[in-house]
Formats: sequence, structure tokens, C-alpha cells
Amino acid sequence: MKKFVIAAAQFEHRSGDKAYNLDTIERMTADAARKGAAAIAFHECSVTGYTFARKLSREQMVELAERIPDGPSIQRLTEIAARYDMAVLAGLFEKDEEDHLYKAYVCVDKTGLVAKFRKLHPFINPYLTPGDAYCVFELFGWKCGILICYDNNIIENVRATRLLGADIIFMPHVTMCTPSTRPGAGFVDPQLWKNRENDPTSLRLEFEGMKGRDWLMKWLPARAYDNGVYCVFANAIGMDDDQLKNGRSMVLDPFGDILAECTELGDQFVTATLTPEKLKQSGGYRYIRARRPELYRDIIGQEHISEQKVVWL
Repeated sequence: MKKFVIAAAQFEHRSGDKAYNLDTIERMTADAARKGAAAIAFHECSVTGYTFARKLSREQMVELAERIPDGPSIQRLTEIAARYDMAVLAGLFEKDEEDHLYKAYVCVDKTGLVAKFRKLHPFINPYLTPGDAYCVFELFGWKCGILICYDNNIIENVRATRLLGADIIFMPHVTMCTPSTRPGAGFVDPQLWKNRENDPTSLRLEFEGMKGRDWLMKWLPARAYDNGVYCVFANAIGMDDDQLKNGRSMVLDPFGDILAECTELGDQFVTATLTPEKLKQSGGYRYIRARRPELYRDIIGQEHISEQKVVWL
């Protein structure tokens, strides 16, 4: 494997406005190409928008969703990838031939679709079908995986993707700044976003505290460190329907260190250089090789009743 320059992007999408979102994706891809990136990763449902889908009927979801790879958004993403000789990773709602609905994330290059992943733990809309498979694929000589948002909070998913060979895990999100049982969680007042030019300090205090980045730092570096894997975290920023998101897209190395992070209060991307040497130098590489699965194979694999229940306000 050779060094790999990758970009992690954040932008304020528009709900249901695929044309605007794809134009933004193209503009940022062009800028990343000029800065030497070979791939750029955008957030969950970056093509379609996200939180507004909680209000949509099944019929509206079917209308919004697209076939993959034949839908127009995949064709446009492929055109973008070809125009700038980049790999582009982005998310949208998918429908299959029987109109089953999925939360999908794709990687395309100039030849077309490289990989597709369906979110394992979707919950923004009751008509979504959970994915049932992990995804590992090759990109510029590197093995890559994809896990969408909540998938990454179930630690077995990250370990499984790593054990399947992934050196890089793309982690597209629309997260943070929402209520939770954890101390310090909650929405951020949209008025702070509207007033961000006059008063960026008040907004940053909310974005960087326990409603936002401080929570992210409790778990995201651990996923990279424990598994000895590069993590590419991409998150939306700005208004997502009636909720405010704080971005902070970033690239972490196998030591759990942040190589590059978006800090602007608006559309931005950062680039980072991935080097293969770190994969075997990391603690996670040693920990995986030291595993004794005979001790916990049956424990980890035992059946259980899911207690996941998410209420969207």
C-alpha cells in the first residue's frame, strides 16, 4: 500500500434538495482534488437530507429513494468522480426492485459504483429495512469498510469490519446536538446558528461541549485505537430540518489521534495523509493478534432481545 490522501467533508445540506446537495458535493470534490486528495467522504444522507425523513410516509420515502446503481444520483456522483479523478463517498435513501427501503452509503469512482453499504441499525423512518451484511472493498490498494452512524456505537460492528480486513473505516454520520439520557446532552438553539457571524463564541461553546464534540471524544478515538484502524468521520453541519448539527468531520489514525478536523462554522473539508506503517505500529494491531476467541465466542454470539427504542421529537 502507498500513502493515501483523503478528505473528510462537512456541509449544510438541504432537505430533499438533491440538486443543491449534489452541486455542493461537486464543488467540494473539485476543491479537494486541487489539494491533492484521492477520495472525499461526505456525511450520512448527504444527497437526500436526513432528519426530515422522520415525517415522511412510505409513499414519500419510495419517491425520495433511488435504485443503486441505476438511479440519477449515482450517475451524477460517477460523473463528478470522473471529472475530478476522485473517489467520492456519499449517502442517500435506497429502494430495491420490490421498493424495500434502506439507508445506503456508496463509494463511486470514474468507473461507477465501487461499493454500497446498507445501514445495519436505521431508525429515522419506520419504513426502513436494516442492512444484513458488512462491507469491505478495495480503494487505491487499501481495504476499506463502511459503518453508518449508530452502527459505530455497537462496538462489535467495528471489530467485525476490522477483522474482515478493513484498514480504513468510513463513518458517515448525522449526529450530536440531540437529547439523550447522558448528562449534558440536548438540542442546540437554532438562533445561535442564525447569529453565528455576530456571536460565534456562544455557538462554539455548545458545539464543543457535551452536546457535541466532548461526547464524540468519549468514543470515536477508542474505535480507532482499539482496532488499529483509520477512521474517517463525516458529519453534517448547520440546520438539518429543524435540528442543528455541529459538523467536526475528521480523520483519525490507528493510534486514535486526530490527523485533521473541520473547525469552521460552515461548509468545510480537511485532508489527511494515511500511511500504511501505522497500521502495524498501533496497539490495536497487537490487541487483535492477542485475541483468544475460544474464551468468548459463545458469549459474543449469544442471542438477545434488542432493547433499542428511539423516539424522534
